[in-house]
Amino acid sequence: MAKNDKKTADKAADKPADKAAAKPASKSAAKPATKGTAIDIGIAASDRAAIAKGLNGLLADTFTLYLTTHNFHWNVTGPMFNTLHTMFMAQYTELWNAVDPIAERVRALGYPAIGSFADFAKASTLPDAPAQPPKAKEMIRILVTGHEAVARTARALFPLVDEASDEPSADLLTQRLDVHEKAAWMLRSLLEE
Repeated sequence: MAKNDKKTADKAADKPADKAAAKPASKSAAKPATKGTAIDIGIAASDRAAIAKGLNGLLADTFTLYLTTHNFHWNVTGPMFNTLHTMFMAQYTELWNAVDPIAERVRALGYPAIGSFADFAKASTLPDAPAQPPKAKEMIRILVTGHEAVARTARALFPLVDEASDEPSADLLTQRLDVHEKAAWMLRSLLEE
């Protein structure tokens, strides 16, 4: 290809085929999330911000429940020790593995994922673990309440995610709901006489 032909081809490649192709796909123009970086993934910037805030709340709830579950794994005693020690380990491992995908979805939306204890305490709907380890049955009750609360946090975000057509976040929320509802059910069944 001749030098002049290459320049002409480069200029043509820089121009959109029509005006419609030049418009962003989102409802409003994408704004830079970080200096020099524009994000246009087909979700309005205001929706991305609201979803990221909600996901950071889910992240805080998940991490708080992880810490509580791990605490109870270490401190459970009594005749149900072996069953609960093993169950709590499976649950805290699942929760630990959940925090990364939640945080990474927040980042994919263009916002920072919270990560300090202070931020988690501020954003979480769950209380911290009790200072003194409770009896085994009270641990179970606390974890049932925690899993139900995290499920409510995830479910409350669905209307916004659905309205914004944010399928990856909807998929993540669906997975989290399934885990938390099943965990609450399994723990609840241990409380039956």
